[in-house]
Amino acid sequence: MSALTLNLYIGSHVSTRGGYSKAAQRAFDMGASAFQYFPKNPRGLRVKNFDMTEAMRCKAFCIKYGLRSIAHSPYPTNPALGRSKGDSHYQGMIASLQNDLHIAEACGSAGVVVHFGHVKMSDPLVGYRHVIQFLDDVLTGWEGKSKILIENQAGDHGPMGTTIEEMVQIRNLSRYADSIGFCLDTCHAYASGLWNGSEDPELFEKGQSLGYFDALVAIHVNDSKYGYRSNKDRHERVGKGYIGEKGLAWLLQQKDVKGSIWVLETETGEDGTHQEDIELIRTWLT
Repeated sequence: MSALTLNLYIGSHVSTRGGYSKAAQRAFDMGASAFQYFPKNPRGLRVKNFDMTEAMRCKAFCIKYGLRSIAHSPYPTNPALGRSKGDSHYQGMIASLQNDLHIAEACGSAGVVVHFGHVKMSDPLVGYRHVIQFLDDVLTGWEGKSKILIENQAGDHGPMGTTIEEMVQIRNLSRYADSIGFCLDTCHAYASGLWNGSEDPELFEKGQSLGYFDALVAIHVNDSKYGYRSNKDRHERVGKGYIGEKGLAWLLQQKDVKGSIWVLETETGEDGTHQEDIELIRTWLT
């Protein structure tokens, strides 16, 4: 067993049907050591009045069996919008993400993944200011261990949120940088041109110099259904897309990703789970 596999936390996105502890059980049953889940309905921003006792059962289960987890915010969460859709919508996004953080904290999760966001503005800097203000407003008064995890984007809504420099700068300019981390999506990185899908030492050199990997908490391990710089956010099962097994294996073997939480967001295997792909990735690290 390699040194890397000793700190390998790998799994997939799982359903919370039946409760958060059921999500942890599903991950465990497929042989995963990590998982991702939606803390509430992924299509809306309505605050969920969740069962704290049930969430704490999830946390206890994960501690007992050595699982790590992350939550994923609902899709309508768009930090770059600011108040462009009105104050009510803005406050709704804030309340929703704060709700997600409280659920993640109760479940013992490392953080909540949030897409960088996008907005059409004549001055692109307005969108970046919106992101910073939104993060600060959400995190004001937050004292939990769970973090907001900014995810890089594929570029399907424009170039915003596709570079390491943007991620790092947004975090640095926030008043609450210690409560912000990163989630690297491999498909998005490939589709946007952030990573060329092959051995790319410059990617890690840049990330190291900017401090990106110091704040990396999770990786979405997704292959791509489309080619390099396609700007298409279409995930494929690992080793079956345009990135391929060689490129993904190389990236996951780098020391800077050691210990982070790896989550597959792809189609399942014939058994209805990601067990086959999880086992495949483990072979890359032995």
